[in-house]
Formats: sequence, structure tokens, C-alpha cells
Amino acid sequence: MPDTLTGSGVSRGLAAGPLLKLPAPAALPAPRPVTDPDAELATVAESLERVAADLTRRAGTAGLAREAAEILAALAMMAEDPVLREEAESGVHAGLDAAHALHQAFTRHREALAALGGYLAERAADLDDLRARAVACALGLPMPGIPAPGHPYVLVAADLSPADTATLGPDVLALVTERGGPTSHTAILARGRGLPAVVACAGVMALADGTVIGVDGGTGEITVGLTDDAADRLRARDRADRDRLAGGSGPGATADGHPVKLLLNVGSAKDLEPGAEGVGLFRTEFLFLDRRQAPAFEEQVAAYAEVFARAPSVVVRTLDAGTDKPLPFLGLPPEPNPALGVRGLRVDRVLPGVLDTQLDAIAEAARGSGADVLVMAPMVTTVEEAAGFARRARARGISRVGVMIEVPAAALRAERILAEVDFLSIGTNDLAQYAFAADRQHSALADLLDPSQPALLRLVEMCARAGLAAGKPVGVCGEAAGDPRLAPLLVGLGVTSLSMAPVCVPVVREALAGLTLAQCRDLAAAALA
Repeated sequence: MPDTLTGSGVSRGLAAGPLLKLPAPAALPAPRPVTDPDAELATVAESLERVAADLTRRAGTAGLAREAAEILAALAMMAEDPVLREEAESGVHAGLDAAHALHQAFTRHREALAALGGYLAERAADLDDLRARAVACALGLPMPGIPAPGHPYVLVAADLSPADTATLGPDVLALVTERGGPTSHTAILARGRGLPAVVACAGVMALADGTVIGVDGGTGEITVGLTDDAADRLRARDRADRDRLAGGSGPGATADGHPVKLLLNVGSAKDLEPGAEGVGLFRTEFLFLDRRQAPAFEEQVAAYAEVFARAPSVVVRTLDAGTDKPLPFLGLPPEPNPALGVRGLRVDRVLPGVLDTQLDAIAEAARGSGADVLVMAPMVTTVEEAAGFARRARARGISRVGVMIEVPAAALRAERILAEVDFLSIGTNDLAQYAFAADRQHSALADLLDPSQPALLRLVEMCARAGLAAGKPVGVCGEAAGDPRLAPLLVGLGVTSLSMAPVCVPVVREALAGLTLAQCRDLAAAALA
């Protein structure tokens, strides 16, 4: 019988094929004496410029998804960081050659990010890739990249950089990494491409190249040592699943006709798919991601209008940024615990002009469209914050205003918050992190962050019951919404809409269509118990 390994499934689908491990970065040679500091300084500058230029070139590749392009652009900006360059130059002045000076500078930056935890700790892994690229340039070696064996294979890596994930070739059947989390760039990009992916799979790097493995991106199970017949059966299952799901269409509903809106999470108009019921989460931060200055009012209007023109309804989330998702133009200082600091709506406490301009732009774009435009604020904690945001949005003519429930304090006050706003959208990822005091990137705490945990479901139920009492909708836009095993539970709790990556809609639609509302309620009651 084949052995199995288990990780965290982050992108559904089945695949089978020989594994090929991502080559390790070039080994750093022993330090050498520096006889010409000016030449070493020039090498430092040239290496960082080459890395940034390569990433910028990849970001401009024709046909590349907007989300992938913006991630690459953000990485290029990291390579161009003058603080990073200055630190590497200081290493040269201290007697290091260019390669070791770059290695030291990147390592120090990585350690600083990792110590902050949360989203920034996840981004620390991105610096590993940038360091490997810059050091290779300084040594006169090719920059590391994805293997190209000339045949289909499963890519296995300790971790995978967003630069590589964004430009994977058609030969890659699936991704498996030993590290990483469900919100890593690898997971985000794999889901966007519909590529099966498993992260945090301990022991996978010990497997030999060429070993035939099966990958289940839904359950996170890796089957090792498949026979040809077993591999063929797995591929046939995947084809049958995809063909069956492709035949589904129409709005979401349970088997007895109870409607459940199935909405999309998007970062731009390019992410939209025809026939969608609407957008449940428009992540506007992607417009701000690679900027040293905030996009102007006119540019924001144009970007929002493009989405509004292509969807019947759009829920716009105002800028979800701060020290856990750093944007250079904000100029916010580092914090010892950014997940508990100035983020989301809290940025308005120190930079109110950013939200004012964004609300003005959303209102202007909405006036020129036929879409039903709704606006919500992230990271709302109190009734007063919800009421203040609602007043500012409505003053600009935005009639339907809501808030995200990501903080347990807000869930506990859902009834009072709904007296001030028109809808709620539950972000299960952050709500779980704060409810269980467990870093959402910590692989050893994955069981606490499981969205089926009864305590988290109870918070969701509180919000849904408050919505039912007020006659106002309550949706979910976290990762749980796109999971066909969890979607029926959420509907059973009273959730009225589910917003997810476009690739998840068919399988969630099928899961709901196979159960009555009463069965969904029974499943929810069992989970709560």
C-alpha cells in the first residue's frame, strides 16, 4: 500500500505525477578579501537592480493575472528598498564582499519581519527568494527558477516564492510545499489558477525526485508511490469532477430551493467571470499595493468603475492595510504586534484623508454605473466605529453600508452594529485568529484555526441571528465560504451569502444543491454541539 503524508489543502483538485523538487539556492561561498570596495558597492547596486528589473518584466508578461502581476510588482519594490540597499552597502564598508553583504542585509530584514508574526511573518518568506536572487547575481550565477524537465510533474519545494508561483508553466500539475500557510502567496495564486496545492506538508522534501505521488488539494493528502493504474484512476476522477462541475450553472440554492448568493472575491475587473451573481468582496488594496504614493482620485474612480460595469452588484471593501499589510505611502511606523495594531479602518485614526478620498471615488464611480454598489469597512470593533463609517459613506450618497466582522467584540455586538449599518460580512480567517489567540500562519496551531471549531461557528451564528432579527443580510467572505464541506454549515447557521475565489463557486454550488435547508441546519447544530 502507498504511504501517505498530510498537509493543509489550500487549492482543490486532484493530480498525479512524478515529483520534482525545486533546486536549492546556490550555496554561499566562503567570504573573500575585499580589495576594491567601490567595485563591491557597484555589484550590490547592480544585483538589486537586476532582481527588480526581472520581477518588473515578469509582472508585465502578457496574459498574467492582475493579482499575480501586482504581487510581482510589490516584490520588485521590496528589492528597490533604499533601506535594504543602504544596509548591504554598510556591510561592504565593514569589509564584506557583495554577496555576503547582500545575504546579511536580507537576513536581518527577514528576521525583523518574522519576529512581528502574522501577515508580515508570511511575507518574510518572500525575502528568502529575493535574497537568493540577489546573491546569485552578485556571484555571477543564474537566478534560481522553476525546473523545466519537458514533461508534466508535481512541483515540491520547502517553500515557493510568489515570483515563481506567478509564472508556472503548463507542465506543473500541482504544488506541494513543506512550509507555508493558507494565506501565503503560493496558496493565493494556486487557487486563482485552479491548480491543486498542499502546504505545510511535513516530510515531503525527503521524497526522491521521480517518485509518483497523488495530490488532493482539498483534503491535503499526499499519496506516495502510486502505481500507473492508481495514478490513472486519480486523473480520471479529477477529469470527471471538473466535467461535472463545469455543467453546473445558475444561482446558488439548497436542494429545496432556499437561495444562497454565491459571490466572488476579486482584486480587479480581470478576476470577474461571466454569469456571476455578483462580487461579495472587492479587495481595493490591490490598487494601492505597489505605490509609494496613493493612487489619485481619478485613477481610483476608473478602477472602481471598471468593476462596477461588469457585475450586477459589488461589495467594495475599503482599504484593508496597515502595519500587518504594509503599504509604503501610508508611512506607518513598525509595531511590536501589528495584528493588534493600526490596520483596516483603524488607519483612519491617523490618516483620515485616505478613506475620505476612497469613499469619494467609490461614490463617483457608482453614480456612473448600473451596478448595485455596497461599501464595507474592515477591522471594525465597536458600534461607534460602525456608526461613524456609515455616516461618512452615506454623506457621499452611498446608500448601502456594511462592516466586516473580524473581531470577536464586533460579533458579540452584532445586533447593535446592525442597527447602524445595512449588512455584515464575516471574515472567518481573522475572526478565528482573534477568537483563539492563534497566529493564522502558525502551522502547529492549524487545529485551532479550523473554521469548523464550535466557538467560531457560535460567533457566526450570533451574527446570522442578528441579521435575521433585523431583516438584513449576513455573508461570509473568508476561506470557509469556498469550502464545500463548510458552506452547508454556514447556510445552516443562517448566513445568506458566500463570497469566494471564482474557482470555488462550482463545487460550493454543487454541495448546497445536494442538501435541503433542514439538512444544513442539522449539520450546523451537530457542529455546534
